[in-house]
Amino acid sequence: MLMRGAIEAIRSGVLADPAVWLAPLAIFGAVFVAAWIVRRVLLRAVRAWTARAGSQSAQVLAEALRGPSLIWGLILAAHLAVQASDLPPNAADFSSKTLAVLLIISLTLAGMRLARDMVRFYGSRIPGSAAPVTTLTQNLAQIAVLILGILVLFGDRLQRITPILTALGVGGLAVALALQDTLSNLFAGFYVAVAGQIRPADYIKLNSGEEGYVADIGWRSTTIRGMSNNLILVPNAKLAQAIVTNFHLPEKRMSTSLEVGVSYDSDLDQVERVLQEVASAGAGEIPGMLPEPAPSVMLDPGFGDSFLGFTVSFQVAEFASQFRVRHELRKRIFRRFRQEGISIPFPTRTVYLAGGGQELGAGPETRQEERKG
Repeated sequence: MLMRGAIEAIRSGVLADPAVWLAPLAIFGAVFVAAWIVRRVLLRAVRAWTARAGSQSAQVLAEALRGPSLIWGLILAAHLAVQASDLPPNAADFSSKTLAVLLIISLTLAGMRLARDMVRFYGSRIPGSAAPVTTLTQNLAQIAVLILGILVLFGDRLQRITPILTALGVGGLAVALALQDTLSNLFAGFYVAVAGQIRPADYIKLNSGEEGYVADIGWRSTTIRGMSNNLILVPNAKLAQAIVTNFHLPEKRMSTSLEVGVSYDSDLDQVERVLQEVASAGAGEIPGMLPEPAPSVMLDPGFGDSFLGFTVSFQVAEFASQFRVRHELRKRIFRRFRQEGISIPFPTRTVYLAGGGQELGAGPETRQEERKG
């Protein structure tokens, strides 16, 4: 009824005397142009300051306020135009309330975007942050701002909608039972994101065999990008219950090893010296191989079926680096063994053949060595 009465009052006023609206329209145009000029000046100043000081947070703020600031200029211009007009009280009251609702909605939308961008900006720059940058954490920040905006918008009407909220709460129990799995994944994803033990860009491996880099933690599932560049979707509830190995915690660097077998005729000290020299030289040249702590060589696993096993232990920058480092080390070790005359034996097997019965005329036991390459 209020809206209909305001529309009728505005229509009758315009038809009765159109010249009455010239002053409000002039005020609206002047205020909007002034607000638009101020907006452009402020945005240019922020861009210049960002380029000069290198502050990305100011740029995030400017991008979040670029669109809403234009709407705020329109709302301010419309409000001043309404105040300067001769509208009836009911029409002026309706216009003021409408503009206030639009202002709250625009502020809420701007706050949601700003909260999302700030979480993304600061979360990616805080080492070991307890709230890593994920889709879930960004959405939670936006929901918090949205709830605040709703409370501001309907603050004086909460008593009227309390019975409706009570009815929705009772019906929510049935919905919660129907969406039990979905809610389980939601809360599990929230726990995984806030705990900080599994973060985006971490390389993890589950006890069920799935492994790869964490791409994102969403409402329902966590996305893992495998080494073959495919995506693995793991429900958050399964991830929260799984035994997870995180190869990026407490730090990305990790220790790995390479086994090398040599002939039993080899000089053990010579082999150890050669392997140590190759590994130490590679630590300063091979990408992904770290010089500290220094590589080490040990006679382990030691005595094999047909070889003596040495283990070269070294540090790599992260999990994915070990494959390239092993590849390069194997080539260097093979070339150096050829130069030093160190042989890598083929597997050998000794077979004993027992003589047959007298009817075969077999002689005493014979022994035959079989070498397989």
